Amino acid sequence: MKDRIIQSLDQAIAALKANGTLPADVTVTPQVDRTKDRSHGDYATNLALMLAKPAQKKPRELAELLINNLPADGSISRTEIAGPGFINFFQADDLLGRQLSNALADSRLGVAPAHPVQTVVVDYSGPNLAKEMHVGHLRSTIIGDAVARTLEFLGHRVVRQNHVGDWGTQFGMLLALFEELPGDAGQQLSDLEAFYRDAKKRFDASEDFANRARALVVKLQSGDADCLALWKRFNEISLNHCFEVYERLDVSLSRDDVRGESTYNPLLTEVVAQLKQKGLLSESDGASCVFLDQFRNKDGEPLPVIVQKKDGGFLYATSDLAALRYRQKEFDANRMLYFVDQRQALHFQQVFEVARRADFVKMDTDLVHMGFGTMNGPDGKPFKTRDGGTVKLIDLLNEAEQRALVLVKEKNPQMDQSTLEDIARQVGIGAVKYADLSKSRQSDYIFNFDQMLSFDGNTAPYLMYAWTRIASIFRKAGLDSGKLQGTIDPQAEQEIALGNHLVQFAEVLNQVVDKGLPHMLCSYLYELAGLFSSFYENCPVLNADDASVKQSRLCLAALTGRTLEQGLDLLGINTLERM
Repeated sequence: MKDRIIQSLDQAIAALKANGTLPADVTVTPQVDRTKDRSHGDYATNLALMLAKPAQKKPRELAELLINNLPADGSISRTEIAGPGFINFFQADDLLGRQLSNALADSRLGVAPAHPVQTVVVDYSGPNLAKEMHVGHLRSTIIGDAVARTLEFLGHRVVRQNHVGDWGTQFGMLLALFEELPGDAGQQLSDLEAFYRDAKKRFDASEDFANRARALVVKLQSGDADCLALWKRFNEISLNHCFEVYERLDVSLSRDDVRGESTYNPLLTEVVAQLKQKGLLSESDGASCVFLDQFRNKDGEPLPVIVQKKDGGFLYATSDLAALRYRQKEFDANRMLYFVDQRQALHFQQVFEVARRADFVKMDTDLVHMGFGTMNGPDGKPFKTRDGGTVKLIDLLNEAEQRALVLVKEKNPQMDQSTLEDIARQVGIGAVKYADLSKSRQSDYIFNFDQMLSFDGNTAPYLMYAWTRIASIFRKAGLDSGKLQGTIDPQAEQEIALGNHLVQFAEVLNQVVDKGLPHMLCSYLYELAGLFSSFYENCPVLNADDASVKQSRLCLAALTGRTLEQGLDLLGINTLERM
């Protein structure tokens, strides 16, 4: 409906330009918002206030002209001018029922496919290999996955990219330590995390070891066969661990999506050569750098983007530039979204600008760093173990499932152990994911097991249970909610409130992909569950006196359940028939 009103306003603007009321060169995008108080209409726009000055008319006068030039639309019952010149739109009384009935009959729940369809590269997760994934990788992985799923549902072509750290200093450290081990060190590699810790200690303590590690990095980057063979062995062990975690989290990343830093190693010399050809390179202390005037330190000195070190080695910026160049050429991307810690904001601002100046990407390609805050402990500092160490992500997930098992067992003491464990697995993982996704990605948040596993409030267990309650209605009725057909005719206050929220689903999904903010979908689903609860308490469904009212309410409940299930699926959270 919102899009229809915007299109109508665009036509009114065109008509006013044609008759000379508005200058032909005026450009404006109409803003239409839902009203907070429906007595003031369903939608409102401040378009007349925005255009009053170029039209040289009072806002209320221009508002009247805009209304007079709106095309006829049976979905709008009337329009009113309010205040200094706002235009309020009242939708037709039967429109809500028609929208809901159409959504119920539609496999896409009334969500229109995206137009135009875009190719969107989504860069997310990106753990450093050679060590286990820790809690710091959670946000990139699940926020990126939720946005990728939603983009795909809307019909966009999504290219997932897992830019793993499979190249660089950490591998030089591992290679240097491996050189010192007698015989076959394969057994010691079974615990690659411990092997890495030993290598890091040597790197920090011994200058000779550190120099050898750096030299081995250059040797690896140069294609030494022995180094490459061992490097592949390190990576395979580490990737196996990563995909165990991905399976537990039920994220949609596959092996085919892995394109680590090593992928771009053969392209790095070309990147540097193209930067030089464009006249962007400068030398600073023997290193090849790009200096951009808009990026300066606190003393006003330009900050360099270093692309090649004095010793010939390359840096993260070089790999990121090669990735941008590759993704534009290979996928012809319209948008590239990077879900990376917001502390890397300056890095991406610089890299994106260099890429544009070097023509690695098209000028109209949308490059966005979707930065996120940190997961913190009760002390407000980054989440750590009790002894101050880094929390492994797999350990966090294990604890979530164990805690969920205790809760589920308390509620269902007679349930068999296998079923309890299956429910606990879904609830525990869902709780961890939802607790993160329900917070704005731009903010830090406090990790709290007790809150996230609560069956009250804005949590995964609450929403999963809400879906279970809806499913139980249809079990009692002996009906398949997925096959239910009929007309929805909302009459009661609670039915109308629930229906008005349901028809906002598409609008919310588009906001999620435009801004990369899955918490907007979480808020929508939480409110949806609350509105359904109010509807169910006040509007008898199975015991409705009138058959047509009963059918309408069953259809409304079915649409709510399907919307809740689809929304949770886009967040990567499963529903359960019973809890």
